[in-house]
Amino acid sequence: QVQLVESGGGLVQAGGSLRLSCAASGQTFSSYQLAWFRQAPGKEREFVAAISWSSGGTYYANSVKGRFTISRDNAKNTVDLQMNSLKPEDTAVYYCAVRRTYYYSSSPDRYDYWGQGTQVTVSS
Repeated sequence: QVQLVESGGGLVQAGGSLRLSCAASGQTFSSYQLAWFRQAPGKEREFVAAISWSSGGTYYANSVKGRFTISRDNAKNTVDLQMNSLKPEDTAVYYCAVRRTYYYSSSPDRYDYWGQGTQVTVSS
């Protein structure tokens, strides 16, 4: 069974930075996609970024492109999300997710495993 545990959330002022980390365990992730999603109160869960575990190829939502960077550490089985130039509209619960396929998707319905989430709050 795959387990995903997020950490690194918190409160930061606009313009600041945070680094989220997702520790993955329970399976070999070599052919999987790992992604970050977020969900603000009253809104649907939205795609933030994804990375191919095998190739390292990355994908970003337009709203975070140029500000956020997703990376993985194969040895540690972790996926990080470096968030810079944070804005109040980035405030949300951030979730790590795994899709058991090589192919990328931005739809949360296509992901098979989820972490419990970590709160990110950006004050203006």
